[in-house]
Amino acid sequence: MSKETIAIVFGGRSSEHEISCLSAGGVLTAIDRNKYEVVLIGITKDGNWVLVPETHQLSIVDGKLPEVPNSAPQVIADVAGFSAGGKPLNVDLIFPTLHGPYGEDGSIQGFFEIADLPYVGSGVLASAVAMDKSFAKPIFAAHGLKVADGFTVTATQWSSDKAEWQKRADALGYPLFVKPARGGSSRGTTKVKSADQLASAITEAHRFDPKAMVESAVVGLEIECAVLEIDGTPQASKVGQIKIATKFEFYDFEAKYLDGATEIIIPADIPASASDAIRAASLDAFTSLGCSGLARVDFFFTNSGEVVINEINTMPGFTATSVFPKMWAATGKSYEQIVQALIDTAKRRTNGPLGN
Repeated sequence: MSKETIAIVFGGRSSEHEISCLSAGGVLTAIDRNKYEVVLIGITKDGNWVLVPETHQLSIVDGKLPEVPNSAPQVIADVAGFSAGGKPLNVDLIFPTLHGPYGEDGSIQGFFEIADLPYVGSGVLASAVAMDKSFAKPIFAAHGLKVADGFTVTATQWSSDKAEWQKRADALGYPLFVKPARGGSSRGTTKVKSADQLASAITEAHRFDPKAMVESAVVGLEIECAVLEIDGTPQASKVGQIKIATKFEFYDFEAKYLDGATEIIIPADIPASASDAIRAASLDAFTSLGCSGLARVDFFFTNSGEVVINEINTMPGFTATSVFPKMWAATGKSYEQIVQALIDTAKRRTNGPLGN
């Protein structure tokens, strides 16, 4: 019996290109080669699709993050599928590990739909809404989940009336967080401690996204929960607490990806009732957006015992040492089992406009 071919698609044009490469390297090690052939399709930072050899470095070596090589053979990707060097790659299923814009935002999911290829992860709408926190927040709130107070300001709005937006931020009170609405890995995010820091923080967020979000800082523990669809049913992992090295103000890009900057405590050191509430809220968040396959849901657990949702990631970091697999490992699922569950889910359902 011939093996099915899975294409791991990674890299991409977003600021999370290198993290995507690390995730691809993780998935590559975990796919059962007795069952599946694997092809590596990389998207360069310029947006070119290339066929990456399995020997290409997809891990951190000497502190250097991996990238998709520009020199690899070109892949033609169209509605008829994928080919390289004039030969079809005969891909049966896509395992995208793309993070951020063009990969986690519904755009590439739309292409997979049109090409009629099953793929791992959420569909077009859920991906797009989860990627844009300014749209996800009101949906979460409508489903009874508590969100941080705040507002959204576009670059055009900011430049036309800075004083009015400054007034709105002052009314929320400080400290605040300013972040791109559709960013990832905390890039472009600033903690604002006083009114005079707001303008530069909004300018910084607008470097990554013309839409910025200004939110009250929620004081509390950073708690995360991993949702995995198993046999058609979303299930929540044990919850984990992110502990950040004291030199970091918040869970920013460096804190997330530099060795030793953070640790995750699983299970989180919070009351069992709070863990249960967070697990239930994770499943509510997952279903409220219509997610599929997997997601990591991030919360704050305040000193007064409130559970506040921060965001949902439909394609969280996916190396073997990333938070998502770690939480499932603590819940009793190995990295290989997670990858297999995601492949099974992708095969059994359609994410299309009338799917699920």
